[in-house]
Amino acid sequence: MGSKKSKSKNKHKSQAHNEIKGTLEITRSGMGYVVIADGYGDVLVRPGNFNNSLHGDTVLIKVTKQNPLTGKREGRITAVIARKQTEFTGTLQMATNFAFFVPDSDKPMPDFYIPFENIKDAKNKDKVVVRMLKWEQDDKKPVGEVVSVMNAEDENDSAMKKILAENGFPLSFPEEVIEESERIPEYIAATEIQKRKDFRDTLTFTIDPVDAKDFDDAISIRQINTQLYEIGVHIADVSHFVEPDTALDEEAYKRATSVYLPDRVNPMLPERISNELCSLRPNEDKLTFSAVFKINNRAEVKDYWLGKTVIHSDHRFTYEDVQQMIEDDADGAYQEEILLLNKLAQILRGKRFENGAISFTSQEVRFKLDEKAKPVGIIVKESKEAHQLIEEFMLLANRTVAEHVAKANNKKPLPFPYRIHDTPDEQKLLPFVAFAKKFGHTFDISSPDKIAESFNEMLLTVKGKPEQHVLEQLGIRTMAKAYYNPENIGHYGLGFEHYCHFTSPIRRYPDVLVHRILDALLRDKATPDKKLAEKCKHCSEMERAAMDSERASNKYKQVEYIRGYLGQVFEAVISGVASFGFWAETVAHKCEGLVNIASLNDYDDFRLVETDYCLAGRRSGRVFRIGDKVNVRVIAANLDKRQIDYEWVLKPDNEKQADEVPAKARKKKKK
Repeated sequence: MGSKKSKSKNKHKSQAHNEIKGTLEITRSGMGYVVIADGYGDVLVRPGNFNNSLHGDTVLIKVTKQNPLTGKREGRITAVIARKQTEFTGTLQMATNFAFFVPDSDKPMPDFYIPFENIKDAKNKDKVVVRMLKWEQDDKKPVGEVVSVMNAEDENDSAMKKILAENGFPLSFPEEVIEESERIPEYIAATEIQKRKDFRDTLTFTIDPVDAKDFDDAISIRQINTQLYEIGVHIADVSHFVEPDTALDEEAYKRATSVYLPDRVNPMLPERISNELCSLRPNEDKLTFSAVFKINNRAEVKDYWLGKTVIHSDHRFTYEDVQQMIEDDADGAYQEEILLLNKLAQILRGKRFENGAISFTSQEVRFKLDEKAKPVGIIVKESKEAHQLIEEFMLLANRTVAEHVAKANNKKPLPFPYRIHDTPDEQKLLPFVAFAKKFGHTFDISSPDKIAESFNEMLLTVKGKPEQHVLEQLGIRTMAKAYYNPENIGHYGLGFEHYCHFTSPIRRYPDVLVHRILDALLRDKATPDKKLAEKCKHCSEMERAAMDSERASNKYKQVEYIRGYLGQVFEAVISGVASFGFWAETVAHKCEGLVNIASLNDYDDFRLVETDYCLAGRRSGRVFRIGDKVNVRVIAANLDKRQIDYEWVLKPDNEKQADEVPAKARKKKKK
């Protein structure tokens, strides 16, 4: 490790006065920093040296100054390699023969010049979405075109679009992409079916959320004999329709993932592909790429086959349908097959944990929205056996595909987009181990396998205890983030030596890459993709951008919901601590806000104790620790900043808590 870092630093030192690649971050004050990878550090950029680059852009920078004492560098941007954001939300301002577009941004940004022919139906002071067309070196302003006009009164729509745009996701598909998708015939040619294994006469069904429209996976089941079953995992054959070097493929790669916000999906592929051609809807012939297993009653895989198929789904289940069958033994279509698949899935799940997978579980919180997308309630989704049924067979397919390619790689190396997950970082792990010990949980950190065993033992024994929430949340934070990489190191959290994403090509571009490589390998026509490492990096970055978008949109809904309860007191759980205060999440609504340390100083002088994940009072000995229950009053809810402010309530007994106030009696205030 040391030699690699040293080489990296020397490499960058030799480039001190040459152009270096990095990402521009602009502060609210207008100053910029280009963040360089490999520990090279940031380079300061003054506003006059941005050279038409914007926040988040990938740029080339030339270092022009370096402080010999501090090593701090300053430079100027010489070129924009890639734009993070090409679509923007804002306001149109009309002139006589042209218009200006003023972006909504907390970062300093230039106005856009919009030629009259690019205004479309927009009018003066309309809220609009604008796409940047060009920004030449000598131009003071970018040139853009209006993509769509927004409803100025619909704050939610504007906010969701702004979140997506700021994270680099286009809000609409270019015309050529839509046209390309519309030209693809719906009819499946007989010659294409002849090339594939035919599963249309095998019982096949989908299990998805009740509101799903893109069904990208299906399961088939057929009994071979009393001890053996053929179970097929059939995945929408997106790569058949989305071919390399097409406008459709370029747009899918650019987006790299679908983004799921509380009130909408920003899809990776146009609806023609995702909801029609590739969606495995019931009673329709569909093209698929499949992993087919021969499995016995003990969930042991005796054989498998990978290849292109055609299926005909017999039924569309929701998770709720299947869960009711499992829990209540309720009669339903194909009940016997569902219960058998569930039994096998639970055995597979048990084996995973025995083999080193870590059994972290987390609650998924969703807002119940009215017809105007206003939050009116909270829905907490938990992973039940119906979800685990699908999860286990998808994991089996993903792992089998990765293992198959890895074996082929032993003969002829072939770059492949593995999904990898590293072991826990020691700097994060050790404080957590010390903290867990205070609750009586001892960790064996002698090896990664022993760490996983210790985690599982702790998660089992902590179930139902007051400290469960805090230990689960902190345990998850010690984990590394999973990402895509051609260099396989295994997936630590799942306990798999080989793993990839094969099962969701409608919504993830890495799965499309996996399909193409696997298909070429099965036909003995595989050639190495020299740009695969770059593609993996891009897909990982866009995955993080999607997660940021989802977090920001959920936060917006939290603020929108909780501002109807200003002044009310709620029971909450401390979810994070910092030197400036602590975060608390309401038990009733899962809405997280900050209790500023300034509001606590009337009671004591509090300081952060990082090793104990708490704020501790110097005089009173009072402690605010992650996982502790507290009572908080809602004092502010700022939609623009997506920020909730609480204050700690010392003695809530004298006040009736908001949870107990009848809905009609609540006075809703807005800020």
